[in-house]
Amino acid sequence: MEPTTEVVTARPAPALAGFIDHYLGYRMTGYPPGLHRGLPSRHLTFIVSIGPSIDVVAQTDPRQRPEDYRCVLSGLQASSAAIAHSGDQEGVTIALTPIGCRTLFGTPASALWNTSLECADVAGPAGDELWERLQGPAPWSRRFAICDDVLGRLARPDRLVTPELSWAWRTLVDSGGGVAIGPLADRIGWSRQHLARRFGAEFGVSPKLAGRITRFERARRMIERVPAHITIAQVAATCGYYDQAHLNRDFVELAGCSPTTWLAQEVTSVQDGSDVESAG
Repeated sequence: MEPTTEVVTARPAPALAGFIDHYLGYRMTGYPPGLHRGLPSRHLTFIVSIGPSIDVVAQTDPRQRPEDYRCVLSGLQASSAAIAHSGDQEGVTIALTPIGCRTLFGTPASALWNTSLECADVAGPAGDELWERLQGPAPWSRRFAICDDVLGRLARPDRLVTPELSWAWRTLVDSGGGVAIGPLADRIGWSRQHLARRFGAEFGVSPKLAGRITRFERARRMIERVPAHITIAQVAATCGYYDQAHLNRDFVELAGCSPTTWLAQEVTSVQDGSDVESAG
């Protein structure tokens, strides 16, 4: 059987905008069994399995034991996880921003830094409800509506990240990781040290590391999608690296391998939802 991949994205309900960037439904069949690298991202890892559970065989924190998850929720990370798959995978990825973690779950993203949990351990019965209602055949539009319903009931406007930190996070991400902490602090009216402390306490990473992860993610998407005649050196220049060697070092530290090794080993990625078909 020829491998097939179906990937569909949709925006969340307006009440969830800013907390969730998009939903991504994926169905992959006919691939050989293997390992998928869960890479650092500007989003928290939030994936609901449909059918078999998500088998994390190597956590980002080696002190955390391997685990199966029906609905996995992880904080930001600066290293890769290894997820085993049988060749057939189906689920919904929820692009949860660090800003949205507090609003949905009543806890800062820093509390989940470098840790994977079953969603129900954080969200309570709503985590189990989300998984249960997404099981079985259904149109993607119906599945995304279920996410809107369950997550919309979790979101509370009295649990917002402060405007200064929300602005700093969005500005850093919108710049592709290229803005330094000095201009951010100056615009807010805080000292660099105060911004760094508050930023780390809320999101679990320093502004510098958040920028590095954002830049890496941008480079990864470009490497995966650009035509073959575009070189990695050109990607490095576009994304703000000093040179290709700088990009390669970041890739090895954050992904655990070089860009060329990652491309050779990785099956179709469902970690990012831009530039794919949208649900009608």
